[in-house]
Amino acid sequence: MATRATDPHTDVLIVGAGPTGLALAVDLARHGITALLVERESGLFPGSRGKGLQPRTLEVLDDLGVLADIRAASGHYPPNLFWRDGEPQDERRMYEPTEPSEAEPHTETLMLPQWRTQQVLHDRLRALGGSVAFGRELVGLAQDADGVTAEFATGAPVRARYAVAADGGRSAVRRLLGIGMTGQVVDPDPMLVADVLVTGLDRDHWHVFPPSDGAAGRGPLGGLLALCPLPGTDEFQLVAQYPQDTTVDASLDGIRDVVAARSHLTAEQVTGVRWASEFRPRAALADRFRAGRVFLAGDAAHVHSPAGGQGLNTSVQDAYNLGWKLAAVLGSAAPDALLDTYEEERRPTAAAMLDLSTRVHHGEARRGRATQQLGLGYRESSLAEETRPALPEGALRAGDRAPDGRRGGVRLFDAFRGPHWTLLAVGTESPLPQTACPVVRIPDYEAYGTGVFLIRPDGYVGWAGATADGLTTYASRYGALRR
Repeated sequence: MATRATDPHTDVLIVGAGPTGLALAVDLARHGITALLVERESGLFPGSRGKGLQPRTLEVLDDLGVLADIRAASGHYPPNLFWRDGEPQDERRMYEPTEPSEAEPHTETLMLPQWRTQQVLHDRLRALGGSVAFGRELVGLAQDADGVTAEFATGAPVRARYAVAADGGRSAVRRLLGIGMTGQVVDPDPMLVADVLVTGLDRDHWHVFPPSDGAAGRGPLGGLLALCPLPGTDEFQLVAQYPQDTTVDASLDGIRDVVAARSHLTAEQVTGVRWASEFRPRAALADRFRAGRVFLAGDAAHVHSPAGGQGLNTSVQDAYNLGWKLAAVLGSAAPDALLDTYEEERRPTAAAMLDLSTRVHHGEARRGRATQQLGLGYRESSLAEETRPALPEGALRAGDRAPDGRRGGVRLFDAFRGPHWTLLAVGTESPLPQTACPVVRIPDYEAYGTGVFLIRPDGYVGWAGATADGLTTYASRYGALRR
């Protein structure tokens, strides 16, 4: 179970209660690992910032037991409605629709304000017996061969066997570890994102007001303005771009001035601002994701342009990759070396997503299959062991995401759900080893081909073979065939 917020010692200390930290805490709790989640602020992040949930992340949230709540609170991405001189022009969709399939049941990107995603995860954590220690600002971090000691601005220090930095792009943990970030400015123009109350716009469109071509369009009050209705609220997310060297005014009056100057709306039609933040789009990757007993995850490890909606999604999947590995090592089922595969797998993935986000920002790539993250995998990982010779092009391989499907009265995602490994035999009666983990046999299924597959707790194929020969050797390294 998760450690209560008052416990002074824990297996895992998680710094930062954003989507990354909350997802990791939930995953560890269902593995039965004690974890303490601390947050320097007095409550959860209040803004809408990361509002897009990609299909692969929906699969993760399904496994964590919150998909029903996410679906109930979220909405579809509305079409962009472009305005010019106070008149609506054309409509365009942000994402081209993709039909779901048996293997990929979730193909739509859903919209949900980040604060609401965090609330759903927080509720799930509390249901599992965990909580967040708010108002705990990390000021010191030391580690030795046996664990990590964290010092806080107030309250007692905490001793943990491992620690995870999930404390954002300005990570205090990363700074204390001396880990650098390598990156670039994606766009030199400052941007403002805010959650506002606006009258006079329908909630069926994402309203886009392109920059003016006149002289006023180059001034502080000229530039792109977009207002997107946020599902489940009465708010719009406002995004405004400003010229370089502009001082951004995020006050109610400043936002009213920008809306009145860039759209047909009057200043008085902006009736409130509930959250606002200035930023400059950049892309940066931490030089390392692990330093001894401390790991970086989420924005502490990689910072994205918001274009393409990859930041929050890549972050939640960091947590999903790390959670089961920490649980296996802490439960003595696997050696500490398993934890090295977190950086091995996630740093290249984060680098690829940073490149994609930057290309989407510059209009060099479209939102579509790549941004859904369903095609991401770990074929090059040391955890991927493929023993079948001469597979045809396009065949499922070790390291790939394990597809869903229904065969022989079994839904595969239902069988995979939970913190366990799953042994899957497809179209073969090959003998299987004795195991305490779930064993599923299904008839032929083209998404898998024929063979024996050991599915990791995070839904990727770890080992694959024509028969089970060699499986036990692989599984014994990670405790995969026992609970």
